[in-house]
Amino acid sequence: MPSASSFVSISPLSHFYLLEVVRSFLSLQLDERTLNKIDQLFSVGIGDHIHLPQLVVVGDQSSGKSSVLEGLTRLPFPRDSGLCTRFATQITFRRAPQSAISVSIIPAKSTSAEDADRLRAWQKKDLKELDIKSFSDIMREVNAVMKLKNSDGEGGSETFSQNVLKLDVSGPDQEHFSIVDVPGIFRVATEGITTDADKDMVREMVQSYMRNQRSVMLAVIPANVDVATQEILTLAKEHDPDGRRTIGVLTKPDLVDQGAEQGVMDLVNGLKHKLRLGWSIVRNLSQNQLQSQAAQRAALEEKFFANTEPWNRLHRDRVGILSLKSRLAEILASLIRHEFPKVKLEINKQLNEAKQEALKLGPSRVTAFEQQKYLLTLSTEFQKIVATALRADYYANAWFSNSKERRIATFAVDLNERFGKDMHALGHLYSFASPEERQTDEDDTEYPEDWELSSDDSDGISFKIDKNEPDLTVLDYGTDPTYFKYPKDGILAWISNIHRKSRGFELGTFNTNLLAAAMNAQSRNWRALALNYISILITKSHGFVKSLLTEICPDDSVRDALLSALMDDLLEIYQNAINHVNFLLRIERSGVPATLNHYFNENLQKSRQDRVRSSLEEHSFECNELDGKKSKAIRVQDVKQTSNMSNSEHVVLEIHDILEAYYKVALKRFTDNVAMQAADNFLINGPVTPLKLFSPAFVAALSEEQLAAICEEDNGLKRKRNNLEKKIQDLQMAKKIIA
Repeated sequence: MPSASSFVSISPLSHFYLLEVVRSFLSLQLDERTLNKIDQLFSVGIGDHIHLPQLVVVGDQSSGKSSVLEGLTRLPFPRDSGLCTRFATQITFRRAPQSAISVSIIPAKSTSAEDADRLRAWQKKDLKELDIKSFSDIMREVNAVMKLKNSDGEGGSETFSQNVLKLDVSGPDQEHFSIVDVPGIFRVATEGITTDADKDMVREMVQSYMRNQRSVMLAVIPANVDVATQEILTLAKEHDPDGRRTIGVLTKPDLVDQGAEQGVMDLVNGLKHKLRLGWSIVRNLSQNQLQSQAAQRAALEEKFFANTEPWNRLHRDRVGILSLKSRLAEILASLIRHEFPKVKLEINKQLNEAKQEALKLGPSRVTAFEQQKYLLTLSTEFQKIVATALRADYYANAWFSNSKERRIATFAVDLNERFGKDMHALGHLYSFASPEERQTDEDDTEYPEDWELSSDDSDGISFKIDKNEPDLTVLDYGTDPTYFKYPKDGILAWISNIHRKSRGFELGTFNTNLLAAAMNAQSRNWRALALNYISILITKSHGFVKSLLTEICPDDSVRDALLSALMDDLLEIYQNAINHVNFLLRIERSGVPATLNHYFNENLQKSRQDRVRSSLEEHSFECNELDGKKSKAIRVQDVKQTSNMSNSEHVVLEIHDILEAYYKVALKRFTDNVAMQAADNFLINGPVTPLKLFSPAFVAALSEEQLAAICEEDNGLKRKRNNLEKKIQDLQMAKKIIA
């Protein structure tokens, strides 16, 4: 505690004038332009988006908060014994050549546009003074404009409001100062006036100001109560655990019980409940002193603290309203100087973030024209990326670098090569008898990794549709079995068997229907191979479409609705591709074997010649020709032995050779047709493919009802867009203010 010698005895009035000089000096330290900018930011509602530096008066009802505010502002706040402050009040003082007072309302963020315009329209400008009567009249008007109940619980529909009353006071004798008063918290509702819901609303309103990390809280507490029981201190501790932005203000020292003064003294001297900004103590005016002028009030208060034990032992910078205001002016100046650069940075940051979020929402989609324009933009971008994908120009767009499966052209080419190899290695039921075509090691045969071995037959493969795309489970692949066995040896025995079972009265030849039946059986694996191939490409094409829609359309609801609108046409295209595979299978496997390809005859002649040559080589021997060169020869009588076979054996070999020659031609034809017609034409490069479906032409054909179903904004999105537009507008205005 400071010694008595550290205090200078001066008259109360002299002390008042001295403090006025100090206060004026401190106010000059605050950049007038900066304070004005902060005030303008509050006026345009930036406080809804960004925490702004401010002084906030908080406390319980009947804590003396109104008296403190009146002392700080020198404004005659009306005292309604039935109800305390019902809304936040922001009071700003600034020095100006002419005296003027203006009153306005800042609508709450949640206020509708219509009500916000109505509230902003209410203003009082160029008032010369505010006495108790005129101030009371204004407050009654404000209550009516905000549709609040009066002290009797009559009138409007609400008791408290989130709107902010703004008072601007300017004049040549004013210092730059700003403070916010919020309703006092209360624990018990008043029947007929307040409710528990009002209690919760006020508590949340007060805490919303206390959460502001750039605010300094004036926690007003009566000195005649135990501070440990004061809820406002608990809330301050919750939102300011370090106590770096809380200043304690004790009121009603004249009501402190005898013997309890030392506890109050310990608070003011920082011995208990330490706060970095410390404690101050002020004396409220009595009822008959309420009409006193500011100078008279200061003198009365100074007299009390100078002459009353034990308060006269407190340091002068901790007692009285003038001392408190001087401290607050200094704190506010320091607060704004420290926080204003951060406010500027945050305004720019939030503006950029809001613009990015607005970009994700895309343009407004209220009218049919806006909706069509929006989808045309999406479809144009979609087709631009599709064209890039089909050109395999993957380095033109970073989207392709995130997944190999997005490289649809490369995937299709790789799949085609794999399909061709699989058809050659696995397409036939039996390996042909010629050595060069025979498969020597079944275990080395490669088969598609998408297939699974049948659980009940390890000698075969069963084709299964990819279950990762539930959209595609409705596709009809037909009822024929999609299971086959690996190619095996024994084709001559097989042909001999089916020949014996189908012989007629042919002489030296065979039933022409036998070749078609043999071809159908020999190509039984084609169905599983071809349908597996086309199903893989369908799945990947569908995945490409969905992935690209996600890339260009971040709005989940629009994307889902768009995919739903495309789905019927997509499924039709996929089904057409499947149907075309089945059509080609029917032509090749169930139709009459036919070809105009000259390779059939060449292959047949070669097979016959190879068979004869192989037979003759068994009876050949080496001999010397006239020029001395060695060659192979055969005796004439041995030729007869090479052709010594039964008619049935001859027919079996003939069937084998014809089947082999035709199978080779049909295999290449079928493989090419499936790849070019069913796959490429229907799924990749054709005029109507899944990749080309979502196009400007598709959008142009949509009706207004379809456009609305796809991309009309729901109420939630409209609110979000309106809020974003309002936020961007506010922040852009704020950016101009701080420039």
